[in-house]
Amino acid sequence: MNHQAQAYWDKYWKGKDKPRSVSSWQFGDDSDYLGQLVVNGIKTATCSGHVFYELENESLPATEDYSIVLNSKDEPVAIIKTTEVKLTPMNEVSEEFAAAEGEGDRTYRYWWDVHEEFFRDELKNVGFEFSEDMMLVCERFKIIDINKQP
Repeated sequence: MNHQAQAYWDKYWKGKDKPRSVSSWQFGDDSDYLGQLVVNGIKTATCSGHVFYELENESLPATEDYSIVLNSKDEPVAIIKTTEVKLTPMNEVSEEFAAAEGEGDRTYRYWWDVHEEFFRDELKNVGFEFSEDMMLVCERFKIIDINKQP
C-alpha cells in the first residue's frame, strides 16, 4: 500500500477499532471511470478471473475484506468492504450482477462484450484461451467511506 492510501486508511480509522487487513488497488482498464462509479454508488460489484489468483498465488477475496480503491494516479478515492464472494462460471453470471458492476448501459450484453474482450486479452497474455465457462470470482461490496481529497 502506498503512503497516501495508508494515510487515508489511518485517518479514517483514527479513534476506532481498525481492521488489520486491507489492500489497495485499481479497478480494470479505466480506474478513474470505475472508481467514480464506486463513489457515485453505481458500481457495487466486480469480478475477476479465478485463474489469475491461481497464477499469482494470491488468496481469494473474502467477506469482511476491506479495500482502498485507487484512481489512475494511485490516489485513494474510497474504502470498500466486501460483502459477498461467489465463484461463478462466466456464462452463469446473472443479469442483476452484471448491472451491479455499473458499467456502460448496465445491460448484460454490454457487460458480456466488455468482459469477454478483457478476459480474452488478459488470458492471451499468460498463454491461456478464453472460455465462456471460465470461473469468475464475483464480489459484491459496499462503500465505507469516500475520500473527499483524492
